[in-house]
Amino acid sequence: MADQPDNPEVVSAAPIAAPPKRKRHRIAIFLSLLVLIPAVVIALWIWVALGYTYASGQRAGYVQKISKKGWLCKTWEGELAMANLPGTMPQIFTFTVRNDSVARIIEQNIGKQVSLTYEQHKGIPTSCFGETEYFITEAHRVGP
Repeated sequence: MADQPDNPEVVSAAPIAAPPKRKRHRIAIFLSLLVLIPAVVIALWIWVALGYTYASGQRAGYVQKISKKGWLCKTWEGELAMANLPGTMPQIFTFTVRNDSVARIIEQNIGKQVSLTYEQHKGIPTSCFGETEYFITEAHRVGP
């Protein structure tokens, strides 16, 4: 029995194959997380900034201008002149309108005294949602 080794524990066998490398999967997961995590953080930031109202109130004055502006995201931007006493220099209140029906009411009352109800949203990351942090929610004409 020269064909069999003296030590029964030693048996010649085929070499064990190494497990396949998963380096490609790790790189794909890392790259997707590198894109996904910032996108989720930015989306949450926008959602909180637009959903949380820092302040709200009313301003009255004369609408000087309202126009639809923006390269990609069109928003209504306007100015309200607020004068405390006749003959004094008016204080200018700049605002953004996101609702077209409210913008039409303001457009119809340009040069007339109006009362604007606004909400202030701080920390909005881009000007795509509006150039100011004051968003008009309602507009009413004051006086005759």
